[in-house]
Amino acid sequence: MSAAGQSRLKPRHRFSFETRLTLMALGAGFPAIVACLILLWAGDYTEKTEWTVSLILVGCWLGCAFTLRERLIRPLQTVSNLLAALQEGDYSIRARGSRNMDALDEVYREVNLLSQTLQDQRLGALEATALLRTVMAEIDVAVFTFDHEHRLRLVNRAGEKLLGQPAQRLLGRRADELGLADCLEGVSGRPVQRSFPGGAGRWGIRLGSFREGGLPHRLLVIEDLTRTLREEELLAWKRLVRVLGHELNNSLAPIRSIAGSLAQLIEREPLPVDWREDAHKGLHVVAGRAESLTRFMESYARLARLPAPQLGSVDVGTWIERAAGLETRVAVSVRRGPELTVRADRDQLEQLLINLVGNATDASLETGGRVSMEWRRETSYLAVSVFDEGHGLSGTANLFVPFYTTKPGGSGIGLVLCRQIAEAHGGDLVLRNRAGERGCEAVLRLPLD
Repeated sequence: MSAAGQSRLKPRHRFSFETRLTLMALGAGFPAIVACLILLWAGDYTEKTEWTVSLILVGCWLGCAFTLRERLIRPLQTVSNLLAALQEGDYSIRARGSRNMDALDEVYREVNLLSQTLQDQRLGALEATALLRTVMAEIDVAVFTFDHEHRLRLVNRAGEKLLGQPAQRLLGRRADELGLADCLEGVSGRPVQRSFPGGAGRWGIRLGSFREGGLPHRLLVIEDLTRTLREEELLAWKRLVRVLGHELNNSLAPIRSIAGSLAQLIEREPLPVDWREDAHKGLHVVAGRAESLTRFMESYARLARLPAPQLGSVDVGTWIERAAGLETRVAVSVRRGPELTVRADRDQLEQLLINLVGNATDASLETGGRVSMEWRRETSYLAVSVFDEGHGLSGTANLFVPFYTTKPGGSGIGLVLCRQIAEAHGGDLVLRNRAGERGCEAVLRLPLD
């Protein structure tokens, strides 16, 4: 039976608590009063004495009963008033007890401690709310909160600026009326290109959810990405100009020097006997630097023109065995894993794995070591490892910096191209030194179907 049903079955008292307490106090002294009156009226006393003593006994009886009632009712009323004040949110009222340290004082002290605790908590909540409002007002990211009916309940100063209206006109309106209904749908973290009353550009949309009063609410954060993207674009251009300028200077400086030397050579009168040999060597250096510059530009164009992957079903075992068989300088051992397939671009994956195996072979040839490969399943990902027995990595800061290389004649785009292919397939590429062994491990992770 439920608690509500049990409460309905409980008998209802006809009298109030105060009345019942008074009757109990009177009943406690009633037998003694009756006995005293019987003895008094049965004795050999004058009538005046009997009436006087009877009135005194009855008066004392009634006085003690009502005094006991007041002594019990008054503290309960005090506690009731304190609890009512707490319910109304007034935490400043305190009960003043005696110094006897009895049970009633314990009750008063606990109620006072409860009031102090609630007062401290409310003060902390008010300070936290004030701090939150200050932070929200000062940040330059638009923040909106909507209730379960998609009505706006909270907006900061940046949100007012974005929508071009003060908060008084925005609060209570639906998301579709504000032009934000599409922002509440879709995936969080996506960038969008659209116009708002407060400006147009590229915006980052982030969504969240919380509950208030048992009802679901939505949190919408809109961030202006235009300035950030422009700063990143400017930084990318500076890096590109720095790299291109470095490579061009490396090639043009010797060309300019040799061209000046050749111009001085052919202006001599008479020409030296070995002028043809000197001119041939100079032109050979110029041609070599020009060819090096051409290779650099081709490498950069190759890195910039990586096409989108054409997805198809790729058998993991066949793909890895084929990449291992294409390396002819060393025998690459393969430890087979489970039979798996991935949705990927077969040609790009082969290019990626060939580059990793080639780097591992270059490192192992320096020490006479071996190259091995394996694959395994990690929850919803395929993990492919390429092991070498070279000297290992001395630093990882510049591994994926374009055109950075430590190998003679290297282009510096191999690992960058590999990582671009992995990320284009929703995966990642990590290089690290092997734990407890010599050499390096390259780990490629790709999502499974």
